[in-house]
Amino acid sequence: MRSFKKLYQRLPEEFIETISTQFEPRTLEKILAGFMVKRPVTLRINRIKTNVREVMEVFRRDNIKFERVLWYEDALIIRSHREKDLETHQLYQDGQIYLQSLSSMLPPLVLDPKPEQTVLDLTAAPGGKSTQLAALMKNTGFLLANELNPIRAERLKFNVERQGASIIEIQVQDGKRLEPKWNDFFDSVLLDAPCSGTGLFALENPQTYRGWSCKRLREFSREQKKLFEAAFRALKPGGLLVYSTCSLMREENEAIVDWALEQYQEQLIMEPIQLNLIGATLANPAPNTKGPKSLTVIPSELYEGFFLAKFRKTTCN
Repeated sequence: MRSFKKLYQRLPEEFIETISTQFEPRTLEKILAGFMVKRPVTLRINRIKTNVREVMEVFRRDNIKFERVLWYEDALIIRSHREKDLETHQLYQDGQIYLQSLSSMLPPLVLDPKPEQTVLDLTAAPGGKSTQLAALMKNTGFLLANELNPIRAERLKFNVERQGASIIEIQVQDGKRLEPKWNDFFDSVLLDAPCSGTGLFALENPQTYRGWSCKRLREFSREQKKLFEAAFRALKPGGLLVYSTCSLMREENEAIVDWALEQYQEQLIMEPIQLNLIGATLANPAPNTKGPKSLTVIPSELYEGFFLAKFRKTTCN
């Protein structure tokens, strides 16, 4: 791994020590390589306002080169322009497209909400996933987008209004302390949990990894469990819950899944994740694992590191 010398010098030593115990050498090498790549711009077409055919026609007219994403009709890869270029484009200004990483598009697709359903996005800002959920619901039904931070909630409100997602109600509240009126209320819940962000590490951007520590990792793990408890309470019997993070650490991912299944036992079961992520590199499942698996996406040229698990609630609180 001589080519990783600069990476070893820059990343926190305790991070390297920790992740080296969690992945086998070949997978670890792929992860480290993923920290060193520069990804192209990716975006999602907002079906509330337009469709992929119309957007492609505009891009061809404006000489914006794009590639289709085979597993998601509404996603495009842009290699000819930077984010700053696209942010000035009329399609972006009108809310017809939303700049979003491919990995962050996965949780709404896995949750797969239907029109007229009730959906909760428990930690919603800046709104990419909330507005994607609304589009998947054909902007019908009810979606509660909850956000703790008032400043981030303003950004969430801006994005929701720009994309015309009228079914979204924004609530500024601690997601761990939802009001009792929401108990057993939602058909689906998305918990894209705050995390240590290890799947987003980029060698050339020290801000992505400078503050990482095992102490912070433990803090996030405790927070994730409390948020999961709130998500579970809010979900109807028979409803679906998707738990996701942009982390690669077992303490925030598989350990949370194990804790949840132990905590709720017969009240919660795992569901299979059915996605054909062409071009993605996935971590191998744990040996001797039975039943549906969680999904760990390894950072690569197109994907940020990401973790997803899907559950169904079987009984009331």
